[in-house]
Amino acid sequence: MKKVSNRRREMLEKYDSEKIYSPDEGVELVQELATANFDETIELHVNLGIDSRHADQQVRGAIVLPNGTGQETSVLVIADGQKAEEAKSAGADYVGVDEMVERIQNENWMDFDVVVATPDKMGKIGRLGRILGPKGLMPSPKSGTVTFDIEQAVKEIKAGKVEYRAEKANIVHVVIGKESFEKEELVENLKAMIKALKNDRPVAAKGKYFKKITISSSMGPGIKLDDSAF
Repeated sequence: MKKVSNRRREMLEKYDSEKIYSPDEGVELVQELATANFDETIELHVNLGIDSRHADQQVRGAIVLPNGTGQETSVLVIADGQKAEEAKSAGADYVGVDEMVERIQNENWMDFDVVVATPDKMGKIGRLGRILGPKGLMPSPKSGTVTFDIEQAVKEIKAGKVEYRAEKANIVHVVIGKESFEKEELVENLKAMIKALKNDRPVAAKGKYFKKITISSSMGPGIKLDDSAF
């Protein structure tokens, strides 16, 4: 029989795995249960009533969270000329075109969290689809990562912009902050993210849209939230 650690036992005693919590209660509890010796990341998991196999039921987008994510985001910009200079001025970590594409393709280099590209350079990175696509890193106009407004795009990402996309299981996983945030900051980020998902509801989606909403910390259990509260 597997032994349950003292930390796990204490954690299980503090919450009811079957209870549905209000957003405020859930955030307060997830912070209380984040007892690791590092600043745990708080994540939101939303099971949507869609069928992502169909093109007209895709859910994908991006949002700048009101209070950021608390994480440092490394940005690669595929651009040249004036747009490359704008990217550097805005705080991009890596900027270039051919040398960056070759580095990813030949060295499997992936030391970045987001890729932004100008529309005229998408042909250059098209062949990276099989590498970047599965990792959710391929630039997309819908997420605002294919644009000529490079400066704005980089600044938004650095300020706490997050991309979201429903996976094959129709679940969206997204970071909404850190355990060290004030409760009100996490609640505000949570509500902003749910609102964005609500606004992105596909017309073809039928029935209950928010099937299950859960928040958790890096090392903590999932806390179920009351979807009617949103």
